[in-house]
Amino acid sequence: MVDQALKVIFLDRDGTIIYEPEDYQVDNLSKIKLVPNVISSLKKLNNYGYHFVMISNQDGLGTDAFPQESFDKCQSFILDLFSTQGIDFKKILICPHLDEDQCDCRKPKTGLLTEFLAHENIVTARSYVIGDRDTDMLLAERMTIQGIMIDPYEDDVWDKITNKILSVDRQAEVLRKSNETEIHTRVNLSASLPININTGIGFFDHMLEQLAKHSGISIEIDCKGDLHIDEHHTVEDVSITLGEALYRALSNKVGIGRYGFTLPMDDALAQVAIDLSGRPYFKFEGEFKREKIGDLPTELITHFFYTLSQNIKANIHISIKGEDDHHKAEACFKSLGRALLQAIKQTDSGDLPTTKGLL
Repeated sequence: MVDQALKVIFLDRDGTIIYEPEDYQVDNLSKIKLVPNVISSLKKLNNYGYHFVMISNQDGLGTDAFPQESFDKCQSFILDLFSTQGIDFKKILICPHLDEDQCDCRKPKTGLLTEFLAHENIVTARSYVIGDRDTDMLLAERMTIQGIMIDPYEDDVWDKITNKILSVDRQAEVLRKSNETEIHTRVNLSASLPININTGIGFFDHMLEQLAKHSGISIEIDCKGDLHIDEHHTVEDVSITLGEALYRALSNKVGIGRYGFTLPMDDALAQVAIDLSGRPYFKFEGEFKREKIGDLPTELITHFFYTLSQNIKANIHISIKGEDDHHKAEACFKSLGRALLQAIKQTDSGDLPTTKGLL
């Protein structure tokens, strides 16, 4: 039975989490020196749902030149050190052979991973090999996952790697095709650009651009809908895909602000509160006098927000007052953007903002 898909980081040891000594052999405790910030970085990645597998070539392990006992003493010290910091390895895979032995388990060959991959389902788009050699990158290529080359002497290298991984983690893409619409939606919570919106409804595009701009979220939407019938299917399905994409990009929600709220904007009074609680709920107070603003029926504005709340799985409350319906609609989208900006913002705490243990 295959378990739930895992985000896995396959870590080389020497030259990646500890410095590699000049003789390429860690056989004495005095040779163990951690690469700076590796522990804090792995703790942060672990908080965001990543699992770790150590995979290392240890040339000639078990020979007179590299006694097993010497390796085990150093290996146990390293593992105990990481464990005291809350970092455990799901699997430890060691190849003891020399290159000339022509074994099946020496990186970049994948023999060491056969059993692990047979029993674990990994998310290939969110799994990585991190190592300091070309063989590590070739291993990643053969596993069809991304490889990240590390230079342990580069300043803040582990902070940079962690930020790179987590920025990718906050991206999502949703494709939806039905008899009514064909939509491609992409969001990136870690970038504010690009913003490209094309729904075929001019005023709706303008509103979604305001939402993206004021939330600081890169949003790209390309929609081909049955506008020859009416605008309903396009607005609804765009909201479904946008909500789904935002929900996926939020991942496990560790470290987010969760809540957001806004105050008056422009000449219209728009108040928006959001809670990324995992529980969909929507309430709207206000009204529009016009039947349409541009080419967007005003009844679909509230329907968009309702559908978004259901698919992002959030509480959204919107209250709007004012005279100009254009300004009122725009204030709603801008205010929701500002609320999202607060709610999706990450901290370094690694905490899940709830006492329930799940959002």
